[in-house]
Amino acid sequence: MRTQYLDSKISLILSRILKTKIPFLLGLAFLVLVVPQVAFADVYVPLHEYLGYFDSNGIYTVVGNVKNENSFAIIPTITVSVIDGAERISKTIEHVPIGPDKEIPFKIKFPELTSDTPVLVNPEIIYEKTITHEIPIQVLYDNTLIKHDDGHITGRIQNIGDKTIFYPKIYAVVHGYELVLDITQNIEFIEKIEPGQILDFSMYPDPAIIEDIFYYSCFAPVDTTVIPVTAKKNDGNFDFRYDSGAWYSSAKFDEKGTTLSIRGYNSYPLETYANFEFPPISGDEKFSVTLNDEPIEFIQSIDDMGFWHVAFQVEPTSQGVLKISGFEKGLPPELPKIPQWIKVNTEWWITNQISDLEFLEGIDFLFEKQIISVPERVVISESKWKIPHWVKTSTEWWYEEKISDDEFLNIIENLVKRKIIVV
Repeated sequence: MRTQYLDSKISLILSRILKTKIPFLLGLAFLVLVVPQVAFADVYVPLHEYLGYFDSNGIYTVVGNVKNENSFAIIPTITVSVIDGAERISKTIEHVPIGPDKEIPFKIKFPELTSDTPVLVNPEIIYEKTITHEIPIQVLYDNTLIKHDDGHITGRIQNIGDKTIFYPKIYAVVHGYELVLDITQNIEFIEKIEPGQILDFSMYPDPAIIEDIFYYSCFAPVDTTVIPVTAKKNDGNFDFRYDSGAWYSSAKFDEKGTTLSIRGYNSYPLETYANFEFPPISGDEKFSVTLNDEPIEFIQSIDDMGFWHVAFQVEPTSQGVLKISGFEKGLPPELPKIPQWIKVNTEWWITNQISDLEFLEGIDFLFEKQIISVPERVVISESKWKIPHWVKTSTEWWYEEKISDDEFLNIIENLVKRKIIVV
């Protein structure tokens, strides 16, 4: 039984009439562009979809669109560099998994730049092969997909699969009459979307470019989008992540290592959200949150992997210093590879308190989270999942700590490869 938790993306000859409030139709025409590509050839950022600009808060912002032309899924790592006067500033993004023949945009900000004329360097990309599944969410291309007079867009998404999707997000590329202008995302926090369910979404571009918006394209659904951050804490590195419609930078801890300060920016004219994910130190942390030294309401929760989440709403067109207190001194211990709730499921399965299907939901979770993987794994409906009774023996060895986590994962990986366990 899986624990559920809260933590809580044409042509250039189209008429300018699209700038009025009418249904926004994608795919009316296509423009074939011959441009250089920054590549491995099969994974690249088209240079006509890679640019930098100063946003409405005066922060230099770089956007791009990663395309995967392989027949397999990948996790790309993108290095973005900017020449700021005599200094070269580089930032690395480990992007979300991208399926075969898919594309997903990215955005990164450089608040530390001091020059008014930075030079954007071509991106560098490396990638690793992975296993991922098609996210069964589609944008409905009907009369509900509308580009409004102020440049924002509204529409609807639908879960066309047979599983609940948690924390979905939609990215899109924002185009001017001739050039890409920005990358944007849905402004609303969506906790989950059930099979068959239809939900509304809206996207707002940065206010600095709204006068030049012509159309949106490359709508890309994802179910995991987090930005990694590293801050110095008690003479070491503290790694954490966040997901938000706002942007955060300049993270640092106080001398005690118990309070994290980070500057936030929300350029959008609507309320959005922020969800910070922290590794536990003791697991007993109790956080408090302030913005510009004023307390704000938040939700603290813990997820399936044992990470803390601190989530709250972000006011429209706001900025300020966020402080999260309640961290314990020191650095987090190394977390086990396999979440504790799966070990609990294992005990229940061994003692016949839950079914094979419920136990296999935990095994499937290990694949979903890339804890284990096998090439060319074919996902079948849950009604066809199966497991031989004798597999309980090796599982019981792991539960009784007669074998390690790694040994257990290798056993499961081998059994799935041989199709003895089917998930």
